[in-house]
Amino acid sequence: MKTLSYLPDDYRELCAIDLEKNKRSALYINLLGVLITLVMAIVMNTIIPLSSLFEGDVGVGSLLLRIVVLAVLLVGYIVLHDLTHGFAMKLCGARKVVYGFSGMYAFAGCHDFFSKNVYLIISLAPVVFWGIIINIVCFLVPSTWFWIFYIIQIANIAGSAGDYYVIFHFLFLPDDILVYDTGTAMTIYSAQK
Repeated sequence: MKTLSYLPDDYRELCAIDLEKNKRSALYINLLGVLITLVMAIVMNTIIPLSSLFEGDVGVGSLLLRIVVLAVLLVGYIVLHDLTHGFAMKLCGARKVVYGFSGMYAFAGCHDFFSKNVYLIISLAPVVFWGIIINIVCFLVPSTWFWIFYIIQIANIAGSAGDYYVIFHFLFLPDDILVYDTGTAMTIYSAQK
């Protein structure tokens, strides 16, 4: 079973995940994102110092260009992250994907039901796909641009904290679950009593 457009008759709601309503879970996810950011930045700073960002042509114009590029790339990454979730949903059989913003979160959702394994792929698609691409770019750019792209990599990995939360939560759920993800909340169904 991959993706269904309907909920089977014998399935019942098992649980729901709604980070807009569950402020405690949202707080934990944001704290996890901050922790990942700090660890990645501190570890990489010991390998390639952040000061390399200011080496070479350190004129105001050059530094301003790097900051503008970083800002554009961060916004672009947020959009690409959720487009990638949506693309994965479509590849897995979703009929129609909806996109939007809710509070400080961007989202992709649909009105189909995904099996557990399929939804795990959908959850991990952006962090894996963009993680590989960004990693390659990090090692191709000059050292003065490394941290610009590494910050995007941090955003990729730390910004996927909500996806990690879902994956961790799913480890304790039955294998037969179906996930209904509207983008702002997900409801998990199971045939098991």
